[in-house]
Amino acid sequence: MKAFKGFDENLQCRGFQYEVGKTYTEDCIEICQKGFHAIGEDESPLNVFDYYPPAEYGKPSRYCEVEAEGEVHRKEEKICCSKLTVGAEIGIPGLVKAHVEWVKKHITNENNAEPGKPATAGYSGAATAGDSGAATAGDSGAATAGYRGAATAGYRGAATSRGSASVGKNGVAVARHENAKVRGGIGALLVVAVENDDNFNIKEWKAVVVDGETVKADTWYTVRDGELVEVGG
Repeated sequence: MKAFKGFDENLQCRGFQYEVGKTYTEDCIEICQKGFHAIGEDESPLNVFDYYPPAEYGKPSRYCEVEAEGEVHRKEEKICCSKLTVGAEIGIPGLVKAHVEWVKKHITNENNAEPGKPATAGYSGAATAGDSGAATAGDSGAATAGYRGAATAGYRGAATSRGSASVGKNGVAVARHENAKVRGGIGALLVVAVENDDNFNIKEWKAVVVDGETVKADTWYTVRDGELVEVGG
């Protein structure tokens, strides 16, 4: 099955060295103890940030698509397998793109919305709104909004938008736009990318974790000149 895996800056995980394009096997596996771990295709790819944040302790993490085979065990969003093939390195942009596709696969008709109209989903649900729309999902849910849209998700939720994104405690907020902004509760991962105003190319971006001190909880942020700055709601 297709899955996603995070590594440290040296493409290591828990001290084990991996290489892109290689296959690894393990005779006996036990989740969280022994075997090859990844985020399964049934879960949001952004859940990999729970284990390998983009810049933990100032060191960059790396992300790859992987193929999990053989014996496979599951625990919450994590899988453990006896055979793992490391595919392409996709980085944060690849994870965000995969997350958007995951949301599209998990939405239901009642949670879709036309451009400019709101979409709402409950616990573990997925809501998608079009351009200028607003998408809101409950705890562990996923909300995605289009151009100039606003996405909001609750505790451990994931919000992705071409405008503004807001999440609760331990959530993931991703926004990309010329005026992109993000906010989150304690422990949330915020990824904000500002585009050039004359095209859709990224001018600058930053990924941070809300610690309540350096990055305040429930506060809107954007990035300017490479630095995270507070902005109005």
